[in-house]
Formats: sequence, C-alpha cells, structure tokens
Amino acid sequence: MSAPNLSGKRVVITQADVFMGPALCEVFAEQGAQVIADRRAPDEPGGAAAMLAEAGEIDVLVVNLGVPAPTTPAVSVTEEEWRSVFAQMVDPLPRLCRAVLPQMTARRSGKILLIGSASALRGMKRASTYSAARGAQLAYVQALGVEVAPHNVQVNAIAQNFVENPTYFPPEVQANPAFQERLKREVPLGRLVGAREDAQFAAYLCSDAANCFVGQVFPVCGGWVPR
Repeated sequence: MSAPNLSGKRVVITQADVFMGPALCEVFAEQGAQVIADRRAPDEPGGAAAMLAEAGEIDVLVVNLGVPAPTTPAVSVTEEEWRSVFAQMVDPLPRLCRAVLPQMTARRSGKILLIGSASALRGMKRASTYSAARGAQLAYVQALGVEVAPHNVQVNAIAQNFVENPTYFPPEVQANPAFQERLKREVPLGRLVGAREDAQFAAYLCSDAANCFVGQVFPVCGGWVPR
C-alpha cells in the first residue's frame, strides 16, 4: 500500500489528545492534511454542531472517542454507568455526522472515519457496557455508510484492539509481565499494533485511494478477531 496523499484536505480529529488522537494528528499532518485537532469532549447536545461550524469546510471527519472501559460484571452494571458510557461514546457520533453531512453531500465529496473497537466483534467478560456502546457505533456506521454512498460520501470504521495508545494501553500496562503473557496468548501477532501503523491505515481510508469502501468495518487487532 503506497503512502496516502491527503494534501490540501481539511481534517477534523475529535478528542485529539486521547485514544488514537495524537498518532492520527501526527500521521495525517505528515501526509499533507490540514489537521484541525479538537480536544473537547463532544458530548453536549450542541457541542458537535458548534465544533464543526468553527472548523468551516471539512473534507474528512475522524471520530475518535475514548473513555476508560468499565469492568463491571453485567449483573452489577448500574443505570448511571450505562447511560454515562453511551452519552460519551455513542450519542456524539450521530450529532457529529448530522453536523458535517450537509456540506459533504452538497459538495458530493467527503469522508467520515470512526475509530472504534473490536470489543464489539468478540465477546469479553466484564465488558458488557463498553462492548455494547462500541457495537452501537459500528452498527450506525454500517447503516449510514450505505445511506450516503450515493452522494459520494464514504463512511467507514476501524474496529481496533491491542493497538498502542495512551488511553487503553499506556506504557505501564505494556510493561506489565502479565500483560505481555496475555499478548502472546491471545494475539496471533504477538505484540501490540503500533500507533503509527494504525494511523497510517486510517490515513489510507481517508484518502481518495479508498473511495470504494462504504459502510465497512475493518478490524485492526493483530488477529484477535475473527476467532
């Protein structure tokens, strides 16, 4: 795969200081994009529209949303936990898309990429809240992708796990011997996917070379799924 060309593209990356935000900003800038790195949490009803109105004309929206994953047994999940995770992970996605799609469909050009999670693709113990929220994200992307494809707007998602990032796999987790054993046991690749490896794939999906993908979910997880 040749290096993607994002020259001249105006790219908004949400929550640019968490999850995959730092790597995405770095790689997209290297590929020539004009990166608008927004560090606000777009979980207020009017926050998404305000954010994108400030950004102006946008060629690419990268929806990067990350929160610490609860590890509550399903029978102990509270209403508060459920609603909080969905408010931060799921509710902002349609708000962001509704805010940016009118300009993209009018222009008949644009890309939306969700940085999601493979936890929606494989069952995990004590992850019912987080996995459900990530699954809702992917279902929305699949439906929206086929809906807006006739307008030449491509909406896709990366479903990742075991990818180097400061939110879920910070250095102290990576250095833990038990985690290293888990990598060898559960991940065929035997290591974390590098943050730049993941970000470079994201850049490809946001380039004109990937115009043929609509409503797709791409696992990036070192072979952790499918199993």
